[in-house]
Order: sequence, then C-alpha cells, then structure tokens
Amino acid sequence: MSDDAYSSFLDQANQDTGASKASTKTKPAATKAVNTDVPVTLQKVDQYYTSEADELFEPVSLKWGGKNMPSENEFGKLIEHKSEVSTLTTKEFDPQGEYKTIMEAVEQSGDGKTRIYRVEHDRTRVEYYVVGFDREGGRVVGLKAKAVES
Repeated sequence: MSDDAYSSFLDQANQDTGASKASTKTKPAATKAVNTDVPVTLQKVDQYYTSEADELFEPVSLKWGGKNMPSENEFGKLIEHKSEVSTLTTKEFDPQGEYKTIMEAVEQSGDGKTRIYRVEHDRTRVEYYVVGFDREGGRVVGLKAKAVES
C-alpha cells in the first residue's frame, strides 16, 4: 500500500460518522460539605486521596446540634444524602498510614477524635468524610475526598 493510500485510509477511519453519541456523563456526587466557617487548619491541607480519580481532600464544616458525633443515619441527613452511609475504622480507611496529615488536621480542628464515614453514590463512586466534632462551635469539621473504585 502506498503512503497516499494509507493516509487516505486513516483519514476515512477518523471521520465523524454522524452517529449520535451516547452521553457518558453521570450526575456528579452532590452532598453538602460546608454551611459554616471552615477551620484554618483544614484550609491548609493539600493532599490527594488515591483512587482511580485521585481527588484532592476538601474541607467539611457543618452545623450540628447534637452532643456527640452523628450516627450513620444522622450523618446522611446532615449531608443531604439518601443512599448508604457507613463508618470505617482508621485501619480500614488508611491501612498504609498515608493519610496521617489528614487525621492530624481533623483531630486539631475538632475534639481530638475522628470518625470516618463512607458515603456511597453508586457502584463505583464514593466519598470519604474524615471528621471530628467541634463542641464549642457545634459543628462537624474535617475533610472529604471523592473516590472512584471499580
């Protein structure tokens, strides 16, 4: 095959066929994360959560009228999420110890304790909320990361 014939073949193969393209866009995960002042400690965190998406941790600061950390069901309502919310241990969330900076920032912003919520959006998209309780401010504070897990 000559160079011209091969070039022509490639041009034809790369042409738009006019066939309609199916939309691959999915609705982004939409949960509430901030409705009150974010502690400065959390604003300074610049770390990614490693998954198929490698998303940056984002601040969380939500008004909470409870006396303790919210239950899984209460947390789901707090972030305005209707699907499954579960909790993880630190070992389950961070078995390699790569998120110590995240844990420390949350501990400093709250009462020194952390809770990790796993918020499921669909079969592959989840969010992890690493949060603590700021009793003085009456709020749940911390960091969240979006993850893609297939």
